[in-house]
Amino acid sequence: MAHTMLLFPLYTATFVKLEPRWCPAGRDSRDKQSRDLESKIRETRQRFKEEYIQDSSDKYDSRDVDRLQQDDALVDGYLTWRQFVVDDALKMIDESFQWRKEFNLNDLTESSIPRWMFETGAVYLHGYDKEGNKLFWFKVKLHVKDAKTIHDKKRYVAFWLERYAKREPGMPLTVVFDMSESGIGNIDMEFVKYIISCFKVFYPKFLSKMIMYEMPWIMNAAWKIVKTWLGPEAISKLKFVSKSDVQTFIDAEHLPPHMGGTDQFQYSYPPLPDDEFKSPINENGPIVSEDESEVKDTESECKESLESSFNAEQALRPKKVNFVEDGGRVDDVDRSDGSSRLRGVRKPQTTFKGTLLHVSPAEELSFGSKDSEKKCLIVLNNVAKNQVAFKVRTTAPEKYRVKPSSSSCEAGASVDIVVSLHGGFQASPQDRFLVMAAEMEPGAGAGTPELTQFWKDVPKPKIMEHRLRCHVLESPKSILSNASDSPLNTPTGDTQDLQTALMRLVVSNSRLEQKLDSCMWLQKVLLVLVSVLMAFSFSTFYWLWTS
Repeated sequence: MAHTMLLFPLYTATFVKLEPRWCPAGRDSRDKQSRDLESKIRETRQRFKEEYIQDSSDKYDSRDVDRLQQDDALVDGYLTWRQFVVDDALKMIDESFQWRKEFNLNDLTESSIPRWMFETGAVYLHGYDKEGNKLFWFKVKLHVKDAKTIHDKKRYVAFWLERYAKREPGMPLTVVFDMSESGIGNIDMEFVKYIISCFKVFYPKFLSKMIMYEMPWIMNAAWKIVKTWLGPEAISKLKFVSKSDVQTFIDAEHLPPHMGGTDQFQYSYPPLPDDEFKSPINENGPIVSEDESEVKDTESECKESLESSFNAEQALRPKKVNFVEDGGRVDDVDRSDGSSRLRGVRKPQTTFKGTLLHVSPAEELSFGSKDSEKKCLIVLNNVAKNQVAFKVRTTAPEKYRVKPSSSSCEAGASVDIVVSLHGGFQASPQDRFLVMAAEMEPGAGAGTPELTQFWKDVPKPKIMEHRLRCHVLESPKSILSNASDSPLNTPTGDTQDLQTALMRLVVSNSRLEQKLDSCMWLQKVLLVLVSVLMAFSFSTFYWLWTS
């Protein structure tokens, strides 16, 4: 009976969490929320057009206004950050758009930032936290307060944020303030306030967490002031850590050695630091530990390649296979083989509309632990006038098999690319894929030698790039485990006592703040009275002296 009583809260919590997936009431609730959100988005757009644009159309960049009218996710971000209060969201949009025009953000490029700012290495993007969010590093010891360069520093931060927002839309950042070896001379309150405004106003829903590493005690007073600038949402995202507990949020492979990590990355410029995308291992290298069906599939593909090349001396090995990829046009490939390859593959539901290709899915590939969750499909649809060459790269080439990883697509045609996990490997939120595409000249060859030469010669500005991240699906076991490990399911007397003490501390702190405000107000009143009294005394003495 005791065991039953203990297990009951666990299953209750689990069923409540899973209810929206299968319960009709849950579906109705989601439909209602979706309709309410659409209504809020329409209202926000209409009111912004009527109340903010009509009389001051030159106040904003027209490209930002157009994006607001077309991008639902952008409006949703402002509404969510302002608890779906349309008036507050409109004020935030107004302030954000004015800032974007002031800094000319849509045209802000690497060449428009002073080179010395990149060379300092004080601010840059590199690595990921445990949730797969990009790390935005601020090396505080390298920052020196200077009123002459503050505007350039603000534009520099805006450049990094805008660059990331375009590359990985919708994906939040984790800000890391590395305060090791820093002191009071490195504190610039105006610059800190600007950084906070970037996440509080200009880039809604962009902040995952803000990690303060090894903050010196001498900076405590400064950060008490900073906290007053933060909203309640941002305060909850502040994490103060030291070398002993920073790996709670960031794995050692993404931490520098002085933080106890193993990342040997050394910032240098040029070029700008970026993810290292490589060709998938199956393109030119061996595939090991494939399941039986994939081995047979690969064997048949290799046999076809061998027959076409008339090379009878090459042999196939069942456990170690060299995948030879046809670099010709995808439209010329036999579709009967494609249907077998796509069996059991997860099909995308969203689409990114690029200048040359429409890419589905728009943002992420979802992988899980089940066999049916180890393959994903990327669909490329050519919307250009001519043939488009494409290739797919990944930050974890040893994990994934991509077929085809490099080829071309005729105008108006589509290509199905299968991305599958190798046996024994698991997907990670830190893994990324890069889809690259460039338009070819009419009549250009599409064989392997021609494509190789094409990618060597094509100018970088003509290459369309789109990034996809990995999403790891939770298994039912992990959901049950998380529910059982949750402190909500195992309340104790100590926890309740701690919560009570914490509430008392919060109330006491609030009272002290009120008393402090009263003292400050009284001090100002006394200062005014003393000033008046002194003025009266001087005027009296002057009158007596002159009379």
